Amino acid sequence: HEKGLIFRHKRLVNWSCTLKSAISNIEVDKVEVKGRTLRKVPGYSEPVEFGIIEEFQYKVVGSEGSVTVATTRLETMLGDTAVAIHPDDARYTHLHGKFVRHPFRDCELPIVLDKFVDVEFGTGCVKITPAHDFNDYEVGVRHNLPFVECINEHGLINDVVPSYAGMRRFDARIAVRRALQELGLYVQCKDHDMVVPTCCRSKDIVEPLLKPQWFMNCKDMAARSIDKVKNGELKIIPSHFDKTWYSWLDDCRDWCISRQLWWGHRIPAYKVSVNGKRSDDLDNDMWVSAHDEAAAMKKAVEKFKVPASAISLTQDEDVLDTWFSSGIFPFSVMSWPDEDVDFSTFYPNNILETGHDILFFWVARMVMMGLDLTDKLPFTDIYLHPMIRDAQGIKMSKSLGNVVDPLFIVSGITLEELNKTIDNGYLQEKELVRARAGQKKLYPNGIPECGTDAMRFALCSYLTQARDLNLDVLRIEGYRKFCNKMWNASKFALKQLGEDYTPPPRDVMTEKQDSANFSTIDRWMLHRAAVTIADTNAGLRDYQFQQCTTAIYNFWLYDLCDVYLECSKRVFYKGTDEERTAARHTLYTCLDVGLRLIHPFMPYISEELWQRLPRRSSETAPSLVVAEYPESGDVWRDDALDAQMGLVKDIIHTGRSVKDTYLESKAKPEVYLTSTEPLQAFLSIIEDLVGCSTLQLNQPIPLGTAVGTVGNKCEVHVLVKGLVDPVQEINRLKAKRETAENFVSQVKEKIDNHTDKVPEHVRQANTQKLESLTDELSTIDTAIANFQKLAV
Repeated sequence: HEKGLIFRHKRLVNWSCTLKSAISNIEVDKVEVKGRTLRKVPGYSEPVEFGIIEEFQYKVVGSEGSVTVATTRLETMLGDTAVAIHPDDARYTHLHGKFVRHPFRDCELPIVLDKFVDVEFGTGCVKITPAHDFNDYEVGVRHNLPFVECINEHGLINDVVPSYAGMRRFDARIAVRRALQELGLYVQCKDHDMVVPTCCRSKDIVEPLLKPQWFMNCKDMAARSIDKVKNGELKIIPSHFDKTWYSWLDDCRDWCISRQLWWGHRIPAYKVSVNGKRSDDLDNDMWVSAHDEAAAMKKAVEKFKVPASAISLTQDEDVLDTWFSSGIFPFSVMSWPDEDVDFSTFYPNNILETGHDILFFWVARMVMMGLDLTDKLPFTDIYLHPMIRDAQGIKMSKSLGNVVDPLFIVSGITLEELNKTIDNGYLQEKELVRARAGQKKLYPNGIPECGTDAMRFALCSYLTQARDLNLDVLRIEGYRKFCNKMWNASKFALKQLGEDYTPPPRDVMTEKQDSANFSTIDRWMLHRAAVTIADTNAGLRDYQFQQCTTAIYNFWLYDLCDVYLECSKRVFYKGTDEERTAARHTLYTCLDVGLRLIHPFMPYISEELWQRLPRRSSETAPSLVVAEYPESGDVWRDDALDAQMGLVKDIIHTGRSVKDTYLESKAKPEVYLTSTEPLQAFLSIIEDLVGCSTLQLNQPIPLGTAVGTVGNKCEVHVLVKGLVDPVQEINRLKAKRETAENFVSQVKEKIDNHTDKVPEHVRQANTQKLESLTDELSTIDTAIANFQKLAV
């Protein structure tokens, strides 16, 4: 205020007649209305009609002619002060310099020329109400028009037209329509798609009103904030939001910072009255700002050069906009303006995480005010998470029934209880029916209980630095099952470790100890832990959280559970003491690393399981929250071994696939491998994970085997002769093929009948379904051919 950046002015603001307060742009819901729609409005017993545009005429002064204008807010014509036309519109050149007559105020309104008029919209003539429309306000300023206020802060008509004084605004709309019809000036009413600005708190229709408010000039602060991003001192992630930052701040207008609410920081501004003389509310010279009334009095005495006895002070009753109070949050909570230990230690901060929808409303304000008031950025990195949509990518809306409260996912909810959440009186009956149908379609059995960890992990796994996140509850439920997998794996591991197990005193991941005793699968598992540590830390460093969750998920599920735990059973049950010790150290290390890595994403289950692990003598952390995060495991990196294990896993997958095609799941056939690669060290792993009675490498292949190939390096032969009836299997597969062919025909017919109205996600689903069925047919044909060979 003392710098002249904050000043008093009378301008248009978003006004809630229910709250009796100005509200910020972010508190205005832009409700889309498709054609004629009835909506409930607070204070009205009957619903109000929206989604229409009405045309009426103004008589041209001095002629028999008239001009036709259109509006979605007919009641505001009571405050019209001009009609605007485009200066290049050839249809109305004869009206240049003319006037029209207002039918109710008995005054003349000028026809002004302004290029903001869209000649293609409506009649090309626009009614101008500077006191009740933001675009019209600018026109009024440009042409020096009078600002006639016809609606007051209570939503009632002023006495600008006495016959309508005291009438509610939407009642006046009907009365004005009737009066225009009686005068023969009403033309027509048409359906019109529109956006109805609605107060997010009161659900009232927002009314633009002229109010004396406090404004802040942000031009220089905005320019400085732009420079900080351009020179790299401030980093926005994802970087494509840099353009949004520049776009908003390049056109940063004066900010209305006052609100007429009971809560908030009361504006520390005092209006000064000298010798009882009443001062103008808009005279900035008659205001002082201070921390309290005593300080304000001291400033007033110095400013006006009169004794305190000649001065009376009145503090402004308004409070600061929430975004103003939030804008100074980073430093105001650190004892600012006193720069004590807290301030010097914790300000500035490193990172702010928030949604991109408030990049301007909050983030930019924090940056601007931090730079202006502390000469420092409040943080160096801004991480913007995406907006959550439903599984089909549709914006969540109560009227569609696709809004999901995170607590419903955490704790679960039945469909019946879910239906009750929308019975709040805000939706029309037609919308309620649609919303209930939407909920039943999306959640026919309600929402299963998934827990906090699964919810948190799922959200992080979605973070691809895109603008939107399509939230699928089934995916979150999948991560709940992943939690079960972790729990059971840890339970098994703790059993194998035994109650008398003592971890090695030094961290196996950072110091290679007794490596000669570690088997091939031990060394590979520790390599996978090292890779996961590197990938997770790289993801955290670059804010690629999906990379982190993918690496950790794959480590737990595909490396630890699917491979290592299965292979280690042979060691724990039949291995030597040295092999068991190495396996225990490996298993303990991987559990410890896995729980530490996943802790930021699944804090509760990881803490619970980690507390059950035995401790190294060097471990002093009482909780995972303060435990050291894994940063390196390079001593165990072995890319050559990992490449070999990649081939081994492909062999295992192929062997299982051949088994599943020809045999029952519990069958343990003989398996024969032919390979050009050295596999001797991996035969026990392959045998355990394929599930076979014997495994031979590069030995003669007996008759009666089914074969699967692994690239051009290896063949997997599974002996099925004597374990299966070829003729019976051929008949079964032919029946299966016929069913698959019928599905293919149905899907092809759907694809051929796609129209422009079919949503893109439906098209993609059908295409993927066809590809899957085609692959299935190919697999069936191969199996039939192989069984035919066995039947000969």
